[in-house]
Amino acid sequence: MIEASVRHWDMNCAVEGYDAIVATPFARVGIRTHRDRIERVEYLAPQGPIVAPKNALAREACRQIRAYVHDSRHPFDLPCAPHGTDFQHRVWREISRIPSGRTLTYGALARLIGSAARPVGGACGSNPIPLIVPCHRVTAAGGQLGGFMHSRSALPLSIKRWLLNHEGH
Repeated sequence: MIEASVRHWDMNCAVEGYDAIVATPFARVGIRTHRDRIERVEYLAPQGPIVAPKNALAREACRQIRAYVHDSRHPFDLPCAPHGTDFQHRVWREISRIPSGRTLTYGALARLIGSAARPVGGACGSNPIPLIVPCHRVTAAGGQLGGFMHSRSALPLSIKRWLLNHEGH
């Protein structure tokens, strides 16, 4: 999974396979659909290409992402089919309950589901539909950012910082 997240930051990543790539102030956001569900949302380099939506669901995802950029309280209402383990799905369901403007620590989230912080962090980093499942709202103890998408490097953390600031943190 780490290898896949690094590919998202590759400036030369191919645009094929994306049903849309939308520009935002924090990154390009690549959207992959399968049938009538969002399967992946990927943060791409901010200066990368834009791809016009190829289907109605991708068009709606772009509309909702732009609405969120305009108003951080805009709720996402998209059919999604993220691939993951049962444990990951439990974590992602809890993350989806964190409202805009609020955060939860990895430890607090772990206590909610009867787990430990480290596996919760792993599930957060493996989230295939970030923004829709707002894993940026999960932070380390003491208000530190923690990691983001299995990374502690500049671009992913700058995206997390932008999203949290946008939501009033």
